[in-house]
Amino acid sequence: MKNILITGKTGFVGTHLTEFCRTHSLRPVGLNLRDVNNVLINDDIHTVVHLAGKAHDVENVSDPEAYFEINTKLTEKVFDSFIRSSAEVFIFMSSVKAVADSVETILTETVVPTPATPYGKSKLEAEKYIQSKGNLAGKRVYILRPCMIHGPGNKGNLNLLYRFLERGLPYPLAAFNNKRSFLSVENLCFVIGELIEREDIRSGVYNVADEEPLTVQTLVTLISANVGRPVRKLKLPPAFIKFLATIGDIFHLPVNTPRLNKLTEDYIVDPSKILSAMQKPFPLNAVDGLNISLASFKNEKQE
Repeated sequence: MKNILITGKTGFVGTHLTEFCRTHSLRPVGLNLRDVNNVLINDDIHTVVHLAGKAHDVENVSDPEAYFEINTKLTEKVFDSFIRSSAEVFIFMSSVKAVADSVETILTETVVPTPATPYGKSKLEAEKYIQSKGNLAGKRVYILRPCMIHGPGNKGNLNLLYRFLERGLPYPLAAFNNKRSFLSVENLCFVIGELIEREDIRSGVYNVADEEPLTVQTLVTLISANVGRPVRKLKLPPAFIKFLATIGDIFHLPVNTPRLNKLTEDYIVDPSKILSAMQKPFPLNAVDGLNISLASFKNEKQE
């Protein structure tokens, strides 16, 4: 049984990946990162999955330098330890935000990165460090760039939208009909499992997103079905909505420009490179994955 070292093991993705490992004959283990200057990876480790990091702060109240301390420098320490160890596989959880905060067409791995936030810049710097080490004999190294990840236990923007519509409040963004890519945590774990087990998948950078982008209007319809009530839709002028978001930026309100952008801008991520490398489809399509997440939100309230 292969030992899989997971940093950030108790986080959202880490919790799901831990369960995935346990049900797929893999042994998940954690790593104490308190002493970041002395990261040690034991010789019985087969794969390192580096999930630990500082998440994107949509309220913009975090110290920018904190992103580089955690997302960049910690990654460097963990990767250096991986190089010194006998572990064979390294998987770094980067982000599409390491490439672009907004996308005019479709995001592929060939797009030149121009991150706009400290979060995205810190992730890109970590990517560059990993790539600077070149090809490592006897080792495989993967950089994953997931889009918005969702699943049971997630407390992000999808959960906020669900709770908003669950209260019977009218949906105020009906004037927008943009498309976005989503990523089920089940599909992400599937990809990681393939990278662990498959020696035929080449090292490199891979976008990870569900195969089908969805309109936010479709998402609202799915939420409506899950909460069991029709959603009233308001077509408020986009300029007015954006003005309200700028007020949220100033006063650190739940509705701000980054959150509004997540709901109203097109952000389509192309996962064809990883799908071609695996020669397998994801286990869940976008709608089924979202329905699993939405159903879990309802169950959380009942519990």
